[in-house]
Amino acid sequence: MSITKFVKLVTYLTAPLMVLTLSATAPATAAQRSTAPATSATPEPAGSATGTWQPPLSTRGRYIVDSAANRFRLKAANWDGAQGSWNGSGSIDDPADHHAGQDSHGIPLGLDRVPLPQLMSDFRTLGINSVRLPFSNEMIHTTTPVPDAAVTANPALRGETPLQVYDAVVTALTDAGFAVILNNHTNTSRWCCGIDGNERWNSSQSTGQWADDWVFMARRYAANPRVVGADLYNEVRRDVLDDPNWGLGDAHDWYAAAQLAGDRILTEANPNLLIVVEGINWTGIPVDGFPHDRPTLAPVRTLSHTLVDAHKLVYSAHFYGYTGPHHSGATGIGETSDLRYQDMTRDQLYQVLADQAFYVTTEGKHYTAPVWVSEFGIGAGETGTAARTWFGNITDYFTDHDTDFAYWPLVGWEGHDDWALLRYDGAGHRYGILDGGDWRATAWDHLMNSPGRTGYIAPGTTWRMLATDHGDAVESVRVRAGGDWDSGAYKAVCPDGLRLTGLAHSGGRGLCTDAAAGDLRAAGQDRTVVTDERYVPAGGDWASGYTKLQCPAGQFVIGYSRRGERVSAVLCVPARTTPSAAGRTVWFDRSDNRPADAAGDDFAYGAYKGQCADGEYIAGVAFTTRLGSTPGPAAVLCAPLPS
Repeated sequence: MSITKFVKLVTYLTAPLMVLTLSATAPATAAQRSTAPATSATPEPAGSATGTWQPPLSTRGRYIVDSAANRFRLKAANWDGAQGSWNGSGSIDDPADHHAGQDSHGIPLGLDRVPLPQLMSDFRTLGINSVRLPFSNEMIHTTTPVPDAAVTANPALRGETPLQVYDAVVTALTDAGFAVILNNHTNTSRWCCGIDGNERWNSSQSTGQWADDWVFMARRYAANPRVVGADLYNEVRRDVLDDPNWGLGDAHDWYAAAQLAGDRILTEANPNLLIVVEGINWTGIPVDGFPHDRPTLAPVRTLSHTLVDAHKLVYSAHFYGYTGPHHSGATGIGETSDLRYQDMTRDQLYQVLADQAFYVTTEGKHYTAPVWVSEFGIGAGETGTAARTWFGNITDYFTDHDTDFAYWPLVGWEGHDDWALLRYDGAGHRYGILDGGDWRATAWDHLMNSPGRTGYIAPGTTWRMLATDHGDAVESVRVRAGGDWDSGAYKAVCPDGLRLTGLAHSGGRGLCTDAAAGDLRAAGQDRTVVTDERYVPAGGDWASGYTKLQCPAGQFVIGYSRRGERVSAVLCVPARTTPSAAGRTVWFDRSDNRPADAAGDDFAYGAYKGQCADGEYIAGVAFTTRLGSTPGPAAVLCAPLPS
């Protein structure tokens, strides 16, 4: 990442007549796709800065934890190169036409200069415990071996394809004890992030192809437990004509695409991976008077993701001093009057960071998740007071808020990219933040060595939103295995381990939780689809004049379906212990009716909502078909949890 990305972006956006040339990528051969990388079984080196964590990783509230539920704070850096380095003009064979004059040859930088064991040693000396490892979709499909010159210091990699080199890098990192987060950075092997065919996950390919590639990559490293995450796509942004969006249901809907890919990875490839969803990086035209914005994670407040595993979601955002919440980062053409982050006072910066991203770490919300700042950085040659002050302020913020982070970039060439933490000359001599004279070292050391939450993280209450805005939200693996339970309707089911606790009167939203009871469901695949009043007991009319879909005795609601706004069915499953048959009616057709603490937060913004108390479960849903009335849920039957 560098300022040249944003200069390119605004140049293209303010010159919409420019003709864009996008290169197609060739499909991988069957032989290439079936070649699995070596897996790591090497124990972690004694005294490694990576610690003694045990994979897989998952989440508890705002924290990432290992398999023993101990906090694992991502102290990471980006080892770039495999996403591509060509700037898109001039000769691809001329290093001068690559970012910072560094031709990566589509593989991680530095393999021409430094043996992998030495790189691993230097990474450990930095103190990082994890690496974000970018790749391009083109890299996956390229069958041409890398040139020998690209791997001079690692001759065992001669004759390998870029993907096979990537395999070797993954193995080296994980053997050295690092956690690896795979990052789909680009479609094509061009330097990001202008109008370059990489604006969206589907700019140069279909969404289906993109998701297929993710399933392929997740399967490829599934046997390596220290490959811990899938960072779905980098810096989703506007192209010449269209903005990405969060939830509109069209071909540019990043919310829906991330949901699709995340669920496919977890169900078809590797259920152990963290799924990292970055916010939207840019919308609009960067010209005063035109709408323009860097939404980042702001849309999550009203529309959050719920995956088939409720404890695998991580949100991410990027922050650079020369950009701003409404500033593209350009100077001259495309520069607006909006504040850059580095122009803000410390208090202003802290407030903006909270508003754009870190509110997501608030416990007890439907959107609660870890926030990983997967890119931030600055140059060693930076002399500007404002930029230097920003770097100190933002690293202080990360320290104060115990933030997961990843610096950009980790490796570069001496004399070319002074942003890199570690730079190597042609003879492999190292320069950079470990070697004295680097002004960034004070802030870096403060960030790396500051105290933060460690040790066991106790389980808390989980809240997750269900959204049937544009399709199904069946987030239970157990229910999916049983097939389609209401064909033709939009269906929503809570992730395994959670139960339905709230519904919206309109719009099809729901709220799931494990409050007070944990996993209430009994073993087995038994379920009941309720479409009429047959299970309402005699004398048990809890919503007079309304149609009541009530679970059989001993069962509770985990899902619902709708046709348009009308309730179609509820999905009930047996409880592990017999719940109470008694209950109370919670109406919400004319106003909100939720617990006083509003746990879970506003899961259906702009709609009336009903929600059971923490110590209750939903045993039934009532609605009306009266002419002129909204046929959505009007009341729920809330019954006490079994004691």
